[in-house]
Amino acid sequence: MTVEYIRYRITDPERRAAFEKACAAAAEHLYAAPQCLGYELARGVEEPDRFVLRIEWTSVRDHERGFREGPHFRPFLAEIRPFVGDIEEMKHYERLLVVAKGRV
Repeated sequence: MTVEYIRYRITDPERRAAFEKACAAAAEHLYAAPQCLGYELARGVEEPDRFVLRIEWTSVRDHERGFREGPHFRPFLAEIRPFVGDIEEMKHYERLLVVAKGRV
């Protein structure tokens, strides 16, 4: 499994609301893609203009070839395209240590 982190900085509060709405619509396409194992959108508490989209993929290859060349990528991208210029980082990471205590 591979984790992709996409970090956004969106300074305009109206665009932030539009971004959250676009991500909710785009999430339908992630959910439908077999290469996607899960996803999460988080907003900064101290810096509410910063967002992190975390996507778990079966592998980098499955993301770059399977998803991007498959039927779910174009509609996903169409939803978030207005915010591509707000991306500060878009990288894949390998998980090394996971601690889950089941607490909320």
